[in-house]
Amino acid sequence: MTKPGSPAEPAQFRAAIDAMHAATVHPGIELGPIRPPQRLAPFSYAIGAEVSHPESDHVPEQSEGDAFGRLILLYDPEGDEAWNGTRRLVAYIQADLDADVAVDPLLPEVAWSWLTEALESRSEPLNALGGTVTATSSVRYGDIAGPPRAHQLELRASWTATSSELAPHVEAFCEVLAYAAGLPPVGVTELGNRTRA
Repeated sequence: MTKPGSPAEPAQFRAAIDAMHAATVHPGIELGPIRPPQRLAPFSYAIGAEVSHPESDHVPEQSEGDAFGRLILLYDPEGDEAWNGTRRLVAYIQADLDADVAVDPLLPEVAWSWLTEALESRSEPLNALGGTVTATSSVRYGDIAGPPRAHQLELRASWTATSSELAPHVEAFCEVLAYAAGLPPVGVTELGNRTRA
């Protein structure tokens, strides 16, 4: 793997990275470059995303609603038969859930529909979309810090982008993260946050 900005990088790979950084995402989500996986493709790049928390002097003992994710761009100028293209995006999202949401049997289908609808609404061509949705519940015993019960959603997906215009793909990924984290739509203020202020 070469480092981003290296002269050995193909122009199409560099253009794809630049397009990823041109995305406009929910103001409650922070994006930044992270170390990409090695040896999955001749060229790779990754961004990390997490839900930002308002600055506060008071840190709650049990923080609910934490969510984060990563979106990885794999690029092979020769193309990959399994990808059906040269640019593969690999997404991972993890979010804490409330107990009542975690037990909903339709949760996996709903979470998957967040991704498919977010991608379809942007009309950016893609193919070979696939992935998994996992809902887990954990119970802590003994001297382990944290809430006695915890529930999480994990979404793993990958798809092939057929152009270098990757901003819509990043925006769709962040839209799913916002849904998973329970962020209000842009322009909507939660009453709970208002009373705390």
